Order: sequence, then C-alpha cells, then structure tokens
Amino acid sequence: MKKAKLPLLVILGPTATGKSDLAVKLAGWIAQEKIGNYSGAEIISADSRQVYKGLNIGTGKITSEEMHGIPHHLLDVADPHERFTAIQWKQLAEHAIIDIAARGKLPIICGGTGFYISTLIDDLGFPDVEADTEEQKKLEALSVDELFLELKKVDPNRSSAIDPKNKRRLARAIIIARALGAVPPIMRSVESKYHANMIGITLPDEKLKEKIHARLIQRLGIGMIEEAKRLHTPLLMGLELSYERMDELGLEYRYLSHYLQEKLNQEELIEKLATKIWQYAKRQMTWFKKDQRIVWFDPRKITEIQNLIIEKFGK
Repeated sequence: MKKAKLPLLVILGPTATGKSDLAVKLAGWIAQEKIGNYSGAEIISADSRQVYKGLNIGTGKITSEEMHGIPHHLLDVADPHERFTAIQWKQLAEHAIIDIAARGKLPIICGGTGFYISTLIDDLGFPDVEADTEEQKKLEALSVDELFLELKKVDPNRSSAIDPKNKRRLARAIIIARALGAVPPIMRSVESKYHANMIGITLPDEKLKEKIHARLIQRLGIGMIEEAKRLHTPLLMGLELSYERMDELGLEYRYLSHYLQEKLNQEELIEKLATKIWQYAKRQMTWFKKDQRIVWFDPRKITEIQNLIIEKFGK
C-alpha cells in the first residue's frame, strides 16, 4: 500500500517581498479557522544564511516579536564559522516536518533559497564528485572574474543562477560541470514524500527595487554595521568571524567586511548593496521560474492566497 504524502505549504520568492510576514499571517489564520482541520501551523525557514547564529540584521532574520507566537524552525542552527550544506538543512527540515505534522499542525516552508526547497520537496540526489580537492584549491587561487568566465564556458545555465562573487561556489560548480558535463539542476533519487503546495510571492520590478533600498536603509538604521563589527571583533578572542568568511557569506556581510576594511565608505556601501541585492533577487527568480508548480501572487492579495489554500487543504 502506497504511503500517503505529507502535505506542505511552501511560501517562496525573491528577497524583500514580505514572505516571512505573510507566512506568519497565514499560520495565524490557519489556526483560527482550523483550515484543513489543522490545529495550527508552524514555519520552517528555508534561508541559507538565517541558519547561522548571530547573522540577524544583515539577513533580515525575523524577530521574536514579529513571529507573533508562531513557532519557527531552522533559524540559528549553525555556527557561522563553519559551512552548512543543503543536505544538512534537508535533514533538519525533515525532522521538523515530522514533528509538526505529528502534533496536528501544518508545516509551512518559507524562504528564498530555491536550492534548499528543491532539495527537500524533490528529494534531490547530489552529484558524486569529491569535495575539497586539489583542483578546488587551484581554482580558488583564481580571481572571481576568471572563475565566472570559466563557469560560463563549461555550464552557462548554472552561471545564470549563481553568486558571481562567491569563489567557493564558483569553483565547486566548475568541478561538478567538468566531471558531469553540467551541474545537474535536478537529480530526483526517489518520488517525493511530500505533497507541496507552492505559493510564490513577487512584486513589480520597480516596487521590489524600492523595497530593497528601503529595507537596506532600515537595517543600517537599526545597527547592521554594528552587528558586523561585533561578529568580527567579539568580546571573547577566538570567536571572531574573519573577513574572508564574511566574504564567503555573501551579500550584506561581504560588503560590510569591505566597509570595515575601509575599502568602501557608507554611501558606496549602500549603493553597492542595493545593486547586489537586486541582482540576487533576479537570480532567485531565474531559479523559481523554472518550476511550473508555483502559483504566483502579489503579497497584498492575501484573500486570493487564502482562497487557494482553502482549495488545496479544505475549509
């Protein structure tokens, strides 16, 4: 007898579209209205940087006040000094889903890291290519521009959806592409154990650009630079986050590290980050647009989103 698939609600989309706020509202509504006979809902974060402890303001991590009592999972589960992988996230997410479902609640996956979400709901396999080889070290000795050009040659599709300034990821993608011909976008090992209902949140380009800029200014106003200083020079020696590691973490922390090293002034920091975050949002959409299962909404159309959820899960 075939085992029934566990239902999931997935809220995804590019950065700054309001996914976290929407997920909290929907979780509260599901609990109040007993949608699908669920007693409530809990949220599992699918964000590759919010997993790290201490990376709060820079990643836009939801605060306890903003959670409004809705339990959140997979925030602050990793040491920022150490690399945390998609497979580690998947394992933790699977444990959280089983726990949430066992308590009669609906698991909501919420985030913008498309690879994490695909790894979970499509039960992705991973390329059997050795990591941390001598080839990786040789590649990482090259400049990011040289690495990006090489990746464009060996795998143009992967180059369109990768952080072009992340040496480690660029080098890894090149190694996989050389070994397998291309970085496989999806390698489904078995049929998914989940019935995922995927809601995408998006905004018109100009509106999203405005939100990215406004959110950046707001984060700077509440201490994003100070957070970066604390991470690099903590009270206890030996716990500092190196500039090299901050660069690896990308986006805000990469350019905050440049600012702390006086390679950028504050005006340049804002200009650079606003541009890079917008480019990141476009890469996220490049990834998500490949998935025809996603139903897209403007986040302000909450009644339409709720109607779809009732259609999928039942009143």
